[in-house]
Amino acid sequence: MSALAGFGVLIRKELLESVRTFRLPIVVGLFAVVGIGSPLLARFTPEIVEALAGDMGIPVPTPTIEAAIDQLLKNVAQFGGLTAILLAMGSVAAEKERGTAALLLTKPVGRAAFLGAKVAALGLVLLTAVAVATVGGWIYTAILFETPSAGGFAGLGVLVWLSLFAYAAITFVASTLTRSALAAAGIGFVALVGLGIASAFPEVGRFLPPGLGEPARALALGGGAEVAVPVSAAVVLLVACLGVAWAAFRRQEL
Repeated sequence: MSALAGFGVLIRKELLESVRTFRLPIVVGLFAVVGIGSPLLARFTPEIVEALAGDMGIPVPTPTIEAAIDQLLKNVAQFGGLTAILLAMGSVAAEKERGTAALLLTKPVGRAAFLGAKVAALGLVLLTAVAVATVGGWIYTAILFETPSAGGFAGLGVLVWLSLFAYAAITFVASTLTRSALAAAGIGFVALVGLGIASAFPEVGRFLPPGLGEPARALALGGGAEVAVPVSAAVVLLVACLGVAWAAFRRQEL
């Protein structure tokens, strides 16, 4: 039996389940709120602060398109990282815990197809959510500030998706190695915090998923950006994570 036998059936199953369990609609809806709300926060927070401060003389910066993009990147990175972990935490661990993984693999389904379908579906859910957030952010940035580069915003979306997919991949490995979704989530959260701290050092940060934020910002503002190093590093991380997951899963007794 081919290792990829049943891949098409399994990915349809994963996507259908994400719709039926409302996972996909909920995630997309929340990302839409983040995408639309970020330019709104950037535009009206200074006015709210000024109104609350009254005559206290607190300096309030003028809202700019740069502030809108910064707000979008910050919100999507924080909220999206946690969402990626939550989506990936039970991908394999929950199936093993319930015994459904063993049941599926007794059919003409390869282990590579089983893992590959889950990874592909996870990536598609995150891609859909990030696309919605990016489009919403672009529209409201254009309404409230000025029309940003559509191509630049598309580039921002791709880099943000790649960074979130990296956190999902780390959690996916943990979900493959353990039989507990909570343990996988804990490992993913530690990675999220740890990589965030490590990225504060510029020479290290450009090789980590958070390092995709700065080139994403530059692209959204219509400028050039050095993306080769952070993108290559993120792709290497993804491949390494999937390789570890496959090496472990192919030898596991289910």
